[in-house]
Amino acid sequence: MDDCPFCQIVRRDDEDAREVYRDGDVVAFFPLEPATLGHTLLIPRQHVRDIWGLDERTAAALAGAAVRLARVMQLALEPEGLNIIQSNGEVASQTVPHVHVHLVPRWSGDPFGRIWPPETSYTDRQKDEVWAKLREACRGESAK
Repeated sequence: MDDCPFCQIVRRDDEDAREVYRDGDVVAFFPLEPATLGHTLLIPRQHVRDIWGLDERTAAALAGAAVRLARVMQLALEPEGLNIIQSNGEVASQTVPHVHVHLVPRWSGDPFGRIWPPETSYTDRQKDEVWAKLREACRGESAK
């Protein structure tokens, strides 16, 4: 897509991009506003809006590259931890409509903060209803 900023990086049209890694399937680069130093975005070279549009081959390429980049970050940056985040849709904080994975190296006291609520108040009934829906959907998917 011509107006997608991530596709511009894939095409090497963004000369300011701090590219970390590239192969035939994916490109990894620093975001403009990193959450921590070393925060890296990983995208497929093919334009795919979100996870629901990914085919299995592209998903496998993204996952494999994420593991390789995580190992590289561990060796080069020696973080105390690592968040791997993949968001879909505006409500989930996806701001660029091109599927991407955030690899965020973490250190004690870094500015990133918590990513999970300290607690929730879902009832057992609510959890059981969602559990039943997902189990049924998984059974239907595996029957295909």
